[in-house]
Amino acid sequence: MSITLESLPVELVTAILEELDLASLIVVSYLSRRLHSIASDRSLNPWRAPILRNLRSGVYESCFKYLSVRTTVPRQNWIEVLSIAQPHFLLFEATLPNMKEADWYECFNRRFLPGWQKWKRDLSWHETFKKLLYRVWHRSMITCTADESWTKYIVLNKNGSANELESSSRNYNPLAIFNDMKLQSNLAHLETHIRLVVQLADVRVLALGVLNSPRGAFSINRNARAFLHPPGIEMASDQPSNGGSSTATGRKSKSGYPYERLTHPLPAPSHAAYPFYTPGGEDKRWLISGTLEEEGHQWVGGLMLTAQITSPQTSMPWGDGPFLQDLDLVVGFGRSQYASFTWADLDCIAPWMKDLVTRRVDGPGLGN
Repeated sequence: MSITLESLPVELVTAILEELDLASLIVVSYLSRRLHSIASDRSLNPWRAPILRNLRSGVYESCFKYLSVRTTVPRQNWIEVLSIAQPHFLLFEATLPNMKEADWYECFNRRFLPGWQKWKRDLSWHETFKKLLYRVWHRSMITCTADESWTKYIVLNKNGSANELESSSRNYNPLAIFNDMKLQSNLAHLETHIRLVVQLADVRVLALGVLNSPRGAFSINRNARAFLHPPGIEMASDQPSNGGSSTATGRKSKSGYPYERLTHPLPAPSHAAYPFYTPGGEDKRWLISGTLEEEGHQWVGGLMLTAQITSPQTSMPWGDGPFLQDLDLVVGFGRSQYASFTWADLDCIAPWMKDLVTRRVDGPGLGN
């Protein structure tokens, strides 16, 4: 019995189509009625794999720009495209499809921090998405703060409370702000350590703190460690890692908190498993040397949380220090623009902190 295309199961044909690049898949999808039917099937969706390869590589095929005009491409793929693709591509190159308002709402939640919903006002979700996307692209290219005069950030205090503070966007410099915090806490003699918490499509969340070996437990900030290393989650690896470059594959939680992977907003591939550990070398929340975490030091004083707007230059190493760690995260090209990080964003990025933060204070002070 001879094997023909018609005799092959649709699952096998779909797997074969998934290996093609977009240009080839477009041609193949029109070669026969059966191929056209398989390519158009929402449940089979052979387009997803080559689309994701384009998005993750950062180099898009030329036909990707006009993919939305192809009736064989299921519309559900565009929710993923709009959630991940580069702002410049979506704004100035791609032909975007017509989608329902619910789909634009889903795209907004998958791409942007929840605190950014304040910009919706009376606009539709379609208009809000495009407005925020242009705003992010604009601010990543030039130092413009007309849309947001004040930038909010959060400080986790050592006594268990947290403050939502703000500073002028025109002069916003988290390193300078944190240096003032260290001076007030008598920690100015200690080095500032900066950690990349999670990378999203357009921003990355940074944490600025101080590591030390205190004599007593009074100055230890237990919420700082809980934020960076969620209780019960470990970085399991076959070998010790130095600088987070382990080939770890294990992800487990020993606490009773029901951790789930972050999907709204959707992390970048480098942090795809967040809040669990993501192998690959860019998830540097766990810095382990031998059997010691953070070389045996503890987080002391306050921990500052801020959102940095990213651009293509942000991912380029700067200076002689360790990559994606400490000063490399805030010094250099593409690292000077920031957006507000609010309570809503903290609850989204680290929902387990709701039970650990004892008091939330809007503005400076103790909230009395």
